Amino acid sequence: MKAYIALIIGALSISTSAIFVKFTDAPSAVIAFYRLFFAVVFMTPLFIVKHIRETKQMKKKDWAFAVLSGTLLAFHFILWFESLRYTSVASSVVLVTLQPIFAFVGGFFFFKEKMTMSEWVSALLAILGSVIISWGDFRISGKALYGDMLALIACAMVTGYWLVGQHLRKQFSLITYTYIVYGIASLVLSVYVSLFRYSFLSYNANDWWWFILLAVIPTLFGHSLFNWAMKWVNAAMVSMAILFEPIGAIILAYIWLDEQVYLSQGIGSFFIIIGIGAYMFGKHIKNNKKIVAFQKRT
Repeated sequence: MKAYIALIIGALSISTSAIFVKFTDAPSAVIAFYRLFFAVVFMTPLFIVKHIRETKQMKKKDWAFAVLSGTLLAFHFILWFESLRYTSVASSVVLVTLQPIFAFVGGFFFFKEKMTMSEWVSALLAILGSVIISWGDFRISGKALYGDMLALIACAMVTGYWLVGQHLRKQFSLITYTYIVYGIASLVLSVYVSLFRYSFLSYNANDWWWFILLAVIPTLFGHSLFNWAMKWVNAAMVSMAILFEPIGAIILAYIWLDEQVYLSQGIGSFFIIIGIGAYMFGKHIKNNKKIVAFQKRT
C-alpha cells in the first residue's frame, strides 16, 4: 500500500515540472542539467555517509544499465522541455505521459510481463482520457505539431528509462540507484550543454530558484518516489500513476499561466482517474490474493 501512496505523491509533485520550466527562459538542456545537478548535490551527503559502499556490489552489466538509464533520462528532459516552447502545457504533458503504450509493449517483449484483460481495459481508459484532454488543446499548426512530436519522443525516452531502471532498482537502494542515474544524466547533459556552447552561469536570480525547485519538488519528491515504488511495482504501474500528471499540470497552468481549461480536459481527467483507480485497485486485490495463497501453502 505504501508503494501506491508514494506513486500518488510522486504524481502530484511532477505536476509542477512543466509549470516551473515555463517560468524560465534558459535553454532546455541547461534547465535539465541543473534540475538533475542540484538533485545530485542535495543527495550527496546521505549517499556518502550511508550508501557509497553499495556501489562495490555493482557489476559491469549494472553500470551499463545505469549509463543507458541516465542517458535516456537526460534526453527525455531535453526533448520534453523543448516541446514546452512550442505547444501548450496540456498538450505537451498529456503526450509525454502516454507511457503505458510504450511500457506495456516494452514490458511484454523485454521482461515477459503479462497483463490481464482488466488491466488492459483500465489502461485503455486512462489512455483514452489522455487523448480526450489533448484533443481540446490540440492546435493544428507547424509549431504545435513540432512540439507534440518532441513530447512523443520524450515519452518513448522516459519509458525506456523506467524499463531499464526497473532492473537496477530491484537490486539496489533508492539513494544508490537515483544518485548514480541522476549523476550520469547530469554528466550527459553537461556534455550536451558544452557542445552547443550554452552558458552555465549567465542567468538571473529567478531562473536559479526555478532550477532548485525543479530539483526538489518534481525530481526528489517526484521521480525519486517513483523509483522507490518501482521495487514493488512494475514499470507499467509507474506509467499508469504518471497519468495523474496532466490533471495537476492543467490545473496549475490555469492558475499560474492563465491557460484556458476546456471541457474536453475535464472529461479526459475523469477517464484518467477512473482508469488509474481501477488499475491500482485491481493490482492491490491481485497482490492480496497472492499473499493469501502463499500463506495457505506455507
